Amino acid sequence: MSLLPKALTAPIKSALSRWLASRAPKSDSTTLNLRNVYIFFSREGMLFAVLLVITFIAGINYGNNLVLGLCFYLVSIWLISFHVTFAHISGLQVRLLEVTMTEAGSPVWVTLQLNSDSRQPRRQLLLEFEQLANKKTKNGTNAPHSVLITRLQGEQVIRLPVQTYNRGQLELPRLKIKTVYPLGIMRAWSYVYFARTAWVYPKPEVFDWQAKYAIASLEDLPTGGQYRQGQDDFERLDSYVEGESLARVSWGHVARGQGMLTKHFADPVGHEQTLDYADMPAAHHEQKLAQLAYGALTLGQLGVPFQMRLPSDTPATAEMGNGESFAQACLLRLAKAP
Repeated sequence: MSLLPKALTAPIKSALSRWLASRAPKSDSTTLNLRNVYIFFSREGMLFAVLLVITFIAGINYGNNLVLGLCFYLVSIWLISFHVTFAHISGLQVRLLEVTMTEAGSPVWVTLQLNSDSRQPRRQLLLEFEQLANKKTKNGTNAPHSVLITRLQGEQVIRLPVQTYNRGQLELPRLKIKTVYPLGIMRAWSYVYFARTAWVYPKPEVFDWQAKYAIASLEDLPTGGQYRQGQDDFERLDSYVEGESLARVSWGHVARGQGMLTKHFADPVGHEQTLDYADMPAAHHEQKLAQLAYGALTLGQLGVPFQMRLPSDTPATAEMGNGESFAQACLLRLAKAP
C-alpha cells in the first residue's frame, strides 16, 4: 500500500515514465544495453539484503570473524548474481515483425523476433505489454498476456496480445522484458517502445438491411435454368468442353448414357453490390461504421464484388473489388475514418 497520496504519486509516476521513455527512443528494432537496462533487488532479494546487513552488524558488534566471513561470502554471491542477471538482459535484440488488425474489443497480436548473439543461452525471460497486467477477459478469467522463454539461443519468434477497446489508431504500449535468473536475488528489466501503430476497425454490427438486400438479390437469379437446392446447387448444364475440370462433370448423366455434361453453378448472393454509408439504418456515426464492417466481412467471405462508399467518397472514386483481401482493405478504411 502506498504511503504517499495519489496527488503526489501521479506526477512522480508521470515524470518517471517520461524519463524512462527518453532513454529508449521509439523504434521497431532495438538492442538492449547499459542505457535502457535496469537492475535492482527483487522482493525475495530484499530479504537477502536485510540478511547481509544483519550479518555485517552482528560480525562488527561481536567481533566474530565467522559471522563476518559469512557476510562476505553472501556478498560474493550477490555480486555474481548481479552480473549474471544483468548479462541475461543486456545485448538482447528485439525486432517488431507484424501487427495484426482486429475489431474493437479483441486483442491485436504483435509478432516479435528475439535475437541473442551470446554464446551462453539466456534463460527465464518474461515478456509482456504493460497495458495487459491484471486485465481480465469478458468471461472474468485472466488473459494470457505474457510469454516466458525458458531458454533463448539464436533467434526466436513470439506473439503477444494487446487488448483493444475503441476504433481507430492504437499506439502499442511499452514492452517489458525482465528476468530474475539465476538465483532470484536480483531483478533486471528493460522497456521497449515501438514506433509502429495498430489499426482497430469497428466491431461488426448485424443489421436488417443486409438480409433484405440478400433476398432481393436472390429474386434476380435466372429462372430458366436447372437450378436446384442442396449441396450441389447448379444453374444449368452444358456440353463438356475438353480441358474443363472433371469435378464439375455430372456423372449421374454419364451413368445414364446421356453424355458428359458440365455443371454451371449459380451465384446465391447476386451481382455487384454497394455498401453506402448513407444507406445504413443506424442513427449514430460509429454504428453506421460498424454496420459497414459487417457488410464488408460478409460480402468478402462470399466473394461477391462490392464497393464501399464513405461520406468523403463519390461514385466516381468508389473502388470495386471482391474477396477477403479487399474486405480487409475496406476495414482499414473504416478504422481510419474520422
